[in-house]
Amino acid sequence: MIALLRTRHSVLPGFTLSFSLSVLFICLVILLPLSGLAMHVAGMGWDNYWGVISHPRSLASFKVTVLSAAGASVINAVVGLLLAWVITRYRFPGRRLMDALVDLPFALPTAVAGLTLAALFADNGWLGQWFSIAGVKVSYSWVGIMIAMSFTSLPFVVRTVQPVLEDLTPDVEEAAATLGASPAASFFKVILAQLTPALLTGTGLAFTRSLGEYGAVIFIAGNLPYETEIVSLLVNIRLEEYDFASASALASIILIASLVLLFGIQSIQSRLVRRWRGG
Repeated sequence: MIALLRTRHSVLPGFTLSFSLSVLFICLVILLPLSGLAMHVAGMGWDNYWGVISHPRSLASFKVTVLSAAGASVINAVVGLLLAWVITRYRFPGRRLMDALVDLPFALPTAVAGLTLAALFADNGWLGQWFSIAGVKVSYSWVGIMIAMSFTSLPFVVRTVQPVLEDLTPDVEEAAATLGASPAASFFKVILAQLTPALLTGTGLAFTRSLGEYGAVIFIAGNLPYETEIVSLLVNIRLEEYDFASASALASIILIASLVLLFGIQSIQSRLVRRWRGG
């Protein structure tokens, strides 16, 4: 056993080298850009910083971004769970293709996705014409923003829930049924209870991803100030105006929100897992 453990530990380089390379990569790719952002924000002063983030146009862009991301995350939680369930529990022609298509938003450039969605959901597009008949405007509205965000962040929910479903065999459902549980009770009290940590994690990651979305949104949003302008676009506008301080201030709000969400997701997931195992 000791020899086996030593063999496993010797597969990778020693701790010093592995740790040094990991820290170097984190510093170059993550901490260095964040340090540059922090330096721009620190040079503003509190009054200027507050003036930028509390400007009516900034507040409107925050509202559009957060509400659209929240709506997209709710859609992804339901659709992502359904997709993961179908792919995991059923065998049908085209299953592998469906499984592969889930990752398409990761491989497809977001600008291409935005152009495609804008063309599909335009008033004269293949899908948009039917919504237009019903009096629903998709392109150049917050609905289009929500659809674009949902498209780019859906894989986070599916790929987070899918491994848990694969480990959760149908025997659990059969055992609940033999004890007299109805199908609804088996799903909500047995299956969904075990899926909750993964579902919350995937939904939270989808929400965080949507907060910083840019390419897939700007082509379908219309980009009207105070109406359909997202934070990422406003940051880009400030950069084009060479107002790097304002751009950094706006970006810092999204960064702080993303970090808080990520740490919160990790904490909630750990607590739910410990509670489930303890129960």
